[in-house]
Amino acid sequence: MTQARLPRVVMVTRPTEYEQMLAEHGTRGQAEFFLRARGGEITEPEERHHRLTAARDMVTAAIPRQWRRGMVTRGDLDRFLFEPDDVIVVIGQDGLVPNVAKYLTGQPVIGVNPDPASYEGVLVRCTPGEAADLLQPAAAGRAAVEERAMAEARLDDGTTLLALNEIFIGHCSHQSARYRLASAQTQLHQISSGLIVCTGTGSTGWARSISLERQSTLPLPQPTEHRLAFFVREPFPASGSQTTIREGSLDAGDWLTAWSEMETGGSIFADGIETDSLPFDWGRRVDVHLAPAHLHLVIPA
Repeated sequence: MTQARLPRVVMVTRPTEYEQMLAEHGTRGQAEFFLRARGGEITEPEERHHRLTAARDMVTAAIPRQWRRGMVTRGDLDRFLFEPDDVIVVIGQDGLVPNVAKYLTGQPVIGVNPDPASYEGVLVRCTPGEAADLLQPAAAGRAAVEERAMAEARLDDGTTLLALNEIFIGHCSHQSARYRLASAQTQLHQISSGLIVCTGTGSTGWARSISLERQSTLPLPQPTEHRLAFFVREPFPASGSQTTIREGSLDAGDWLTAWSEMETGGSIFADGIETDSLPFDWGRRVDVHLAPAHLHLVIPA
């Protein structure tokens, strides 16, 4: 008879500003001297570092002794092997949740806000104490979860990229992006600053800025809504470049398709992580749609 595997708690963090300063300057004293010479103080980032450390220690202490545990930083997420029965605990900024979401396959995610004065807490909703109380319900599948829709970009070779906030399609530099775009029954050649496809979770960020700037009447998807919205950034009217497609919605079953007309530098990335991208050079096709996967965000009691 095979014994059931014990749950594993995987804590996800990123280096704090204080840790980054120590890595750059070697010692606290050198970092303090560097900041003071420029009118800054080390006490504020040091205090934020201590608050995050205290939150991590509280959650760690609450993990049952016989359970397995792991820890991964943001920079190593693409090399970390998550297991189906993991409980993910994200400690830090809201942006860490999208960073980890695309590497998961339905595992429950507990977002811990170690510093409510610094982080808004849209996705990291739990206090360290609440997170400690949610570990066992989450592992047993009894915790209340909120399903957040995700977007998927799929190249014509089958390679995919997931996003919890938004997908960017364009050029990797400040050059104009050139592509052929198809939405609904319309297809055209276009030059722009690229385009983004956002989820409901991402509708409060980059997409909202574009929407407000152009005074768009397109309804942005709500955080838990299974709908996407897309925006073309600065479409350029020129010979051979049309601007009739500027924005739109993608419901379940809808696809936004683009063919690259860039010789080099075409890129597709998700949630602001440019280093984890798909190539989008001349002739490649990408289809963007609602992803079959969802983020399972644990809701505090």
